[in-house]
Amino acid sequence: MKYKIRSRTSKVKSRPSEVIFDLEPKIARLREIEKETLKPNFWNDNESAQKILKERTALKAEVDFWEDLKSEVEETKGYFELAREENDEETLREVQARVARLEQEIRTAEFRRTLGGENDSNNAIVSIHSGAGGTEAQDWAEMLLRMYLRWGERKGFHSEIIDYLPGEEAGIKSVTFTVNGEYAYGYLKAESGIHRLVRISPFDAGKRRHTSFASLFVYPEVKEEIAVEINEDDLRIDTFRSSGAGGQHVNKTDSAVRITHLPTGIVVQCQNERSQHKNKATAMKVLKARLYELKRKEQEEKMEQLHSTKKEIAWGSQIRSYILQPYRLVKDHRTNLEVGNVDAVLDGELEPFIEAYLLQKTK
Repeated sequence: MKYKIRSRTSKVKSRPSEVIFDLEPKIARLREIEKETLKPNFWNDNESAQKILKERTALKAEVDFWEDLKSEVEETKGYFELAREENDEETLREVQARVARLEQEIRTAEFRRTLGGENDSNNAIVSIHSGAGGTEAQDWAEMLLRMYLRWGERKGFHSEIIDYLPGEEAGIKSVTFTVNGEYAYGYLKAESGIHRLVRISPFDAGKRRHTSFASLFVYPEVKEEIAVEINEDDLRIDTFRSSGAGGQHVNKTDSAVRITHLPTGIVVQCQNERSQHKNKATAMKVLKARLYELKRKEQEEKMEQLHSTKKEIAWGSQIRSYILQPYRLVKDHRTNLEVGNVDAVLDGELEPFIEAYLLQKTK
């Protein structure tokens, strides 16, 4: 038992020091910011001052976290040495619990370091579209919608459906919803792609196995301070009567709005609000996000071409398979992570897949 604790404690001792090593430039930057805030003309440019203060808050939170963690490691080492000298089993058990908490904090912190993208902290706008296959695919799209709404609930995020197009018999043809929460886009960007389901069809009298596809696209909600120029002459705005299941999904009014961005062909719509004005405002928010993401990806692709590392991404290259028959397994084809508890995954337990993908991307 003592050997086990000594081994785990030494591991915790080394891990933070590896990460704390790169805190020095952040500590130096924090000192620079503190000096800037003391200058008499600091508030002359309010917008610039707010950005600097926001940077200070983020830097201070990270530095404080690792300093506190370092202190906790040192304290845990002290407890361990005391327990070993006195052969105190109760204190050794407390040390084990402390080490387990430290390791979890370090894993969480290491994962959060993968969420350093420009828009990772933003809210997310998510669109799900059923693939070929009629009712089968539309039912699968609705299953995915439930899965991501459940995931959002587990994270304490707030989700709102803003556009919903039901299938003819069951399921949905497409749905767009927002996910509001800290790092919502940073997490959900890992889920963008084609999702494949294999199961015995509940809609097939012959009980045959079917394969269904649905696509999921994720966009960061663009913050107000980011300028995305949209020429009104480039827009075609149509109004129509809301359709669909009603109830929790849409309000059956004549206020639904569809906006087509003519230069790119991007079409967005919202029918969730009773007010045409609110629907238009929400649709414009989605359009702004999609145009921003389009421009970002164009720039990203240019950089990838320059470095000859461009990867092919196309419809049909699924990122994940959900197998319900003849065996039960969910497999991510990017990370090769496999989970046998399919029901838990479909109920929103997506964290292992998201973490594995984001950690792989940072390596």
